[in-house]
Amino acid sequence: MKTWGKAVLVAAGVALAFGSGRASSHREAPLISGDALADNTDVYAFISPVNSDRVALIASFIPDQSPAGGPNFFKFDDNVLYEIMIDNDGDAVEDITYQFRFRTDVRNPNTFLYNTGPITSLDSPNWNVRQFYSVSRIDGPRRRGRATVIADNLPTPPVNVGFRSTPNYDALAAAAVRQLPGNRQVFAGQRDDSFFVDLNVFDLLAVPPADTNNFDSLAGKNVHTIAIEVPITELSASGARPGSAADPNAVIGVWSTTSRPAVTSRGNGQERHSANYVQVSRLGQPLVNEVVIPRGTKDAFNSLQPTQDEAALSFVLDPEVPKLLAAIFGIQSPPAPRNDLVTIFLKGIPGLNQPPNVTPSEMLRLNMAIGPVPNPNPLGVLAGDTQGFPNGRRLGDDVVDIALRVMAGATPLTPSFNSGINTQLGDGVSTNDKPYMTTFPFLASPHAGNR
Repeated sequence: MKTWGKAVLVAAGVALAFGSGRASSHREAPLISGDALADNTDVYAFISPVNSDRVALIASFIPDQSPAGGPNFFKFDDNVLYEIMIDNDGDAVEDITYQFRFRTDVRNPNTFLYNTGPITSLDSPNWNVRQFYSVSRIDGPRRRGRATVIADNLPTPPVNVGFRSTPNYDALAAAAVRQLPGNRQVFAGQRDDSFFVDLNVFDLLAVPPADTNNFDSLAGKNVHTIAIEVPITELSASGARPGSAADPNAVIGVWSTTSRPAVTSRGNGQERHSANYVQVSRLGQPLVNEVVIPRGTKDAFNSLQPTQDEAALSFVLDPEVPKLLAAIFGIQSPPAPRNDLVTIFLKGIPGLNQPPNVTPSEMLRLNMAIGPVPNPNPLGVLAGDTQGFPNGRRLGDDVVDIALRVMAGATPLTPSFNSGINTQLGDGVSTNDKPYMTTFPFLASPHAGNR
């Protein structure tokens, strides 16, 4: 068999370990798979290619959205607390949290319609079911720190119902991008699912060379996205822009969570909630809960704080994927304990995105002193593009291919395995089904319901 063909088949075999749902973090654990509105699908953190003095923080939710979702189209849950956290001193405790709370406004409860005519503006009288949200910044621990409301009553755009209901959808979405004080901007609303992967691997390895019809299995699917762009100086521990990549204040850790009220009661068509929140979903690095954490621990992992990640350390030190590579295809990976994986996924790479005195914990780590490149390489750091994954994560980074190769030891940290087939693993899909936007919020426009 040709090497490239074997490489793709290996990727297929590894993908069989993806467990209960879709990557990157779509339906990745048993409990969250039944709670789509709180399911965090992907997290991105990168230096803005438009404003190089700012960081774009993006978190997506509500996986596998069919665009034709009426009459009750998808929306953020008014009862979920959506959060993006930043650790800027490496101790695995959030120093900054951006909290997003949503409320739904139904103008006319006596119709089943989402809209009663074309929606041509965000205040169109034809738009019946609208959502608004607030943005708060918490300095210190997210439940005990100092809270500042940055903005309130910001509008989300409607979902992309179709050409009759939303005849100029891009204009509606653009109107929902709001400039905030302090050189910030924010957006919350429906977007195309930016993650790309071929999931035909579940059909008895239906990939090349057995099947050459590789495609993005999430093509045509939408998500709901929260995106905020803030100055680097707002995130660094020193409050200043790092002078170089070696600056101890250059690296931040980023992750996102959703939380629900601890107690919910329903009756007479109403819900009542307690003030205490319970974390139900968590995401930083892509694919960790999918292919590293075993099924019996997945729900617990979603509830952990990064300071508790020692509970998952054994799974990183001795993951299942390399064992499958050896058992199914005879491909050798570095033996356990996999300290290289601990470095890459739990600490950061020395000299690149590892903060001083780091506490091992699962989150994206971004060196804010490394600016964007004009021609990003989707293989990121593996291809010498140090502005890409696993230094943060950009929309176009091919995290499936990267993660598979890292699991096989195809990195300079384990040079004996950084060659041959280990460096060629992939799923045959390298781009999204829609081109990304070149301006904030960067994700492509959502697919219309009448496509």
